Amino acid sequence: MSMFEAVLLTIVTASTPLLLAALGELVAERAGVLNLGVEGMMAMGAACGFAGAVVFDSTALGVLSGMIAAVLLASLFAFAVLGLATNQVASGLALTILGLGLAGLIGAPFIGARREPIAHLHIPGLTDLPVVGRLFFGQDAFVYVSLLLALAVAWFLFHTRAGLTLRSVGENHTSAHSLGLPVVRVRLLAIVFGGACAGLSGAYLSLVYTRFWSPGMTAGRGWIALALVVFAAWRPGRAFAGAYLFGAATVLQLHAQAASIGLPSQTLSALPYLATVVALVLLSLGKRRAVGAPGSLGTPFVPDR
Repeated sequence: MSMFEAVLLTIVTASTPLLLAALGELVAERAGVLNLGVEGMMAMGAACGFAGAVVFDSTALGVLSGMIAAVLLASLFAFAVLGLATNQVASGLALTILGLGLAGLIGAPFIGARREPIAHLHIPGLTDLPVVGRLFFGQDAFVYVSLLLALAVAWFLFHTRAGLTLRSVGENHTSAHSLGLPVVRVRLLAIVFGGACAGLSGAYLSLVYTRFWSPGMTAGRGWIALALVVFAAWRPGRAFAGAYLFGAATVLQLHAQAASIGLPSQTLSALPYLATVVALVLLSLGKRRAVGAPGSLGTPFVPDR
């Protein structure tokens, strides 16, 4: 395998958890809910996913465990912001703190354990092609799921009646309610979907990306996923591009450190996050009149009685 091919494969691996988490948050925000608890849900997905895989000796059950844990955490958030109409920003931050703490507690007995690599797709004749073979026909199931999920979310939002309903709720929940649309139910389902995606993303980190559990392994990826939604202007296609852009920046800074470039390691480690900030600034300057945030994003909904 050439160095160029290895770098491309590593970029795909680094980008996949970002794309999964960003897609879930994008759907939630399109419904008008700002969930800042993505980092906490990812951490729970990573801890419970790895714990489930070790206890049941099954990667599939581990992934399911991670998704269920994150969905339960998302449901707690939904109860707070939909049932009690609490502030979404404060509730999301509390969710992150709770998720990180619980993940550390659940994952503590599994520190030092490791999992075997999961199987990758192999199509004779195609997977062995130079460069494009392993890139397109030799990935793990998570990569293909993330790509299909991006297509499915785009199709759902812009080509289905249910997607139109969700976008209507996010744009103006008062008008949507007056038209008889089930605002609370739509937002609940969007929050649960976002939690499932964050849990899947976290499980990918511990079961595929590193194949072990360690506290703090999400390393701010949940916050990056939140930034990617803004970078993408709430569009799945742009979220896909942004996830791979940040994944590339992450991988390239690691290679820059290995090449002993004359810069402090802390500066190189900050480059991916700096690239995200720069991209967001450039987007806001160049697309000031473009599609903005949903009109009711972050606003509690209290139906008239």
